[in-house]
Amino acid sequence: MATQIFQSIPSRPAPVQTGGLLGWLQANLFADFRTTLSTLLVGGVLLWYLPQFLNWALVSAYWQPNAEACRADGVGACWGVVAEKYRLIIFGRYPFEEQWRPLVATGALLALLVASCTRAFWRPWLALLWAAVLALFFWLMLGGGGLTPVETDRWGGLPLTLLLSTLSIAMAFPLALLVALGRRSNLPAIRTICTLYVELIRGVPLISVLFMASFMFPLFMPQGVKIDVLLRVLVGITLFAAAYMAEVIRGGLQAIPKGQVEAAASLGLSYWQTQRKIVLPQALAMVVPGIMNNFIAIFKDTSLVTIVSLYELTGSLGLALNSDADWRPYKIEGYLFIALIYFAFCFAMSRYSLWVERQVNQSKQR
Repeated sequence: MATQIFQSIPSRPAPVQTGGLLGWLQANLFADFRTTLSTLLVGGVLLWYLPQFLNWALVSAYWQPNAEACRADGVGACWGVVAEKYRLIIFGRYPFEEQWRPLVATGALLALLVASCTRAFWRPWLALLWAAVLALFFWLMLGGGGLTPVETDRWGGLPLTLLLSTLSIAMAFPLALLVALGRRSNLPAIRTICTLYVELIRGVPLISVLFMASFMFPLFMPQGVKIDVLLRVLVGITLFAAAYMAEVIRGGLQAIPKGQVEAAASLGLSYWQTQRKIVLPQALAMVVPGIMNNFIAIFKDTSLVTIVSLYELTGSLGLALNSDADWRPYKIEGYLFIALIYFAFCFAMSRYSLWVERQVNQSKQR
């Protein structure tokens, strides 16, 4: 009988670390040759330019609102333009002595948006809270009732940006739902109307829509009838945003298996019961990133209202700098300031979108 010789199995290498900082770096920055090469190239560019930018923006920057000192220094950024013009940038042409009103109105609107994004406030009385805050906003901004009246064409800056984006998003979403459902309707007339609306709006840029709403639409009104330019712009942005959002929602509707709709019909559910309880919850959960992308686009597209002489955040910056030759050379610092504001809002919206995605996809996680 042959003698069997025992041989030990060689030890296996230790498993690759997948958690912690080292695991994240290996998985995202050094996973393979191409990823490593890209990381090294981008890292090299950042190492070359980032210190120069930080030196210009922070180390050698001048912070006092003194244009002559900025010109004499001439090395770093002149953030004094923000210190000097921040009230005109934030509040636009609103009367200087009354700027506490847009400040309070903006704070109330921001608090309403934060509350609307918090689960604890998802109650039936949230609709009443919206009505109360919007009424407070317009009372403070318009005046009356003991406050000095201020015309809407003097509104501007961040309050106008938040108002246009908030109301257009709030009105565009339900309209987009109806249009998306209409495009999938079995009724030819409804389907044709919704299709024409979407294709017409998507075929022109937003600037054209704003121009038509502001300058052309009043020509078709009866003699003596005048609609406020703010309302016309708001309607234009809402219609434009709803057309794009409707296509995003329609993509989610098409992803729902037809068998689920047939099963709902066999259970005796009506069309609207089927949409409300079965189709729309699943479809909207699938297209959360696309919807939030539209929301962010609406927030940034409000900068185009300058074409109709409404000076929102970017328009107020141009108004602040173009009217003062001493600070006109420091537009880069001003645009970086409002870019930071836009980034803060857009980043918060994107992070909230990720939270919503995790909430609606909990049933799919194992």
